[in-house]
Amino acid sequence: MVSDASKKKAAAKRGGKSSATSSKAAADVPNGAAVGKVADGVGSMRISDRTCTGVLASHPLSRDIHIESLSLTFHGHDLIVDSELELNYGRRYGLLGLNGCGKSTLLAAIGCRELPIPEHMDIYHLTREIEASDMSALEAVINCDEERLRLEKEAEILAAEDGGGGEALDRIYERLEAIDASTAEKRAAEILNGLGFNKQMQAKKTRDFSGGWRMRIALARALFMNPTILLLDEPTNHLDLEACVWLEESLKKLDRILVVVSHSQDFLNGVCTNIIHMQSKKLKFYTGNYDQYVQTRAELEENQMKQYKWEQEQISSMKEYIARFGHGSAKLARQAQSKEKTLAKMERGGLTEKVVKDKVLVFRFVDVGKLPPPVLQFVGVTFGYTPETLIYKNLDFGVDLDSRVALVGPNGAGKSTLLKLMTGDLIPLDGMVRRHNHLRIAQFHQHLAEKLDLEMSALQYMKREYPGNEEERMRAAIGKFGLSGKAQVMPMKNLSDGQRSRVIFAWLAWRQPHMLLLDEPTNHLDIETIDSLAEALNEWDGGLVLVSHDFRLINQVADEIWVCENQAVTRWAGDIMDFKEHPRSKAGLSD
Repeated sequence: MVSDASKKKAAAKRGGKSSATSSKAAADVPNGAAVGKVADGVGSMRISDRTCTGVLASHPLSRDIHIESLSLTFHGHDLIVDSELELNYGRRYGLLGLNGCGKSTLLAAIGCRELPIPEHMDIYHLTREIEASDMSALEAVINCDEERLRLEKEAEILAAEDGGGGEALDRIYERLEAIDASTAEKRAAEILNGLGFNKQMQAKKTRDFSGGWRMRIALARALFMNPTILLLDEPTNHLDLEACVWLEESLKKLDRILVVVSHSQDFLNGVCTNIIHMQSKKLKFYTGNYDQYVQTRAELEENQMKQYKWEQEQISSMKEYIARFGHGSAKLARQAQSKEKTLAKMERGGLTEKVVKDKVLVFRFVDVGKLPPPVLQFVGVTFGYTPETLIYKNLDFGVDLDSRVALVGPNGAGKSTLLKLMTGDLIPLDGMVRRHNHLRIAQFHQHLAEKLDLEMSALQYMKREYPGNEEERMRAAIGKFGLSGKAQVMPMKNLSDGQRSRVIFAWLAWRQPHMLLLDEPTNHLDIETIDSLAEALNEWDGGLVLVSHDFRLINQVADEIWVCENQAVTRWAGDIMDFKEHPRSKAGLSD
């Protein structure tokens, strides 16, 4: 990565704008233009259905950001009202909140500079995968360093001149040395390698990669650019467990400003120095990682609840006294008036608010009873998309209704392929997959979200998918997965990704499967929802095969860890936290 000192020199040389400034275009700001009146510290911006306002309270040249009177609305709904945002240089913030509270919208507002963020602070908001082009993965990462490319081009032109470029060329070479240009390719290659790209893949054209792999290239580019403010929304969604471990280790060394939205408690614990909690249209700040946040929040809420109860008891007692003795004898009336003044003073000083608990969703899967084993059996199964490139060879195993299996292994090892062999979407080249005649399998995967008609509401979608059912039954089915009221009847394009995932779960659960195959089910779900999903799976009596990069979910629901690698499926002897140390030690990242 470009060194901090090099970035500062580059910023000074260009009058305060650092080399990644143009990366703001990635967040839909044309030509990297800064938005908001920074000079007087006021920002107010409306983009599409999003409105954001705020006042810069910190010094315009500071590396810390303090914004007061922050308000954010989306589609006419207030997400944040008159709150504060504080981002300090060198801190790594985890942004938490329930699905639909506006976490991604806040990141977009920061990334598009709808808030008065000083221009000398460059921002990179990772929003989408890299464009499909003839550029190689390595070139796509290196070519984002605009200053280096410009200087190298200028040096080439000057060197070709008759005078050999003179002092101007010397200055360019000095600058190239300062920004560590000679190691650009090496640094980019190391980042790509950490995210799962071997040398052959790094040379492959970006258009030959799937969307998930192009998202990894975009993530590599963000890390390579090393901006002052890095905004990441669910960066682990397209990563396998090994790449998650590498990213965690990489980000914990970041000495800029990081704001990350993640559903993985394990990842937040490893990366974050601070937590921002979006609740009740306010931003609340906590020092420490996720576990420390949970502990601190619990302690604060316990003290708040005690104070609230004490105040309410005092108020109730005083009001009762005033009502009883306000018109009594002179002495009692004076005491009643004194209590009235005390009550008014308490109210003027601001009473303690009642603790607002996060609404805990209760997922429910319908119990399915028993099917005699073997329910799903692989007998000598060999599979490859071509006979020359086999993914699996001679697999022999069984999965029953009491199986709780997590599939792990590097991307490309065939975890999703194995699930498709289980459902029958893929047929073995050799051997057979035997399924019980009455077995109902339901599979969750991210591509299901693409099949949702986003112009329809969740209720309309369920009625279309399962015709002949009463509206109330369909409402109840969606409600089981935490979507209620207006959220059931508004177009799904206005729902968050997490809310759409719940619609898919409702759709799957209605089929009452005996076996669930879950391929990255936690993508876009908030932490509370993941815990509810884990609880529902643990209470359910069906079989489960899980593919996930979320160590904590695997730890909560899986009894067995199966490693997919080298054309085989083998049982891991330890638990998932032991497995986490496996890639860490393999990459030399162990403490």
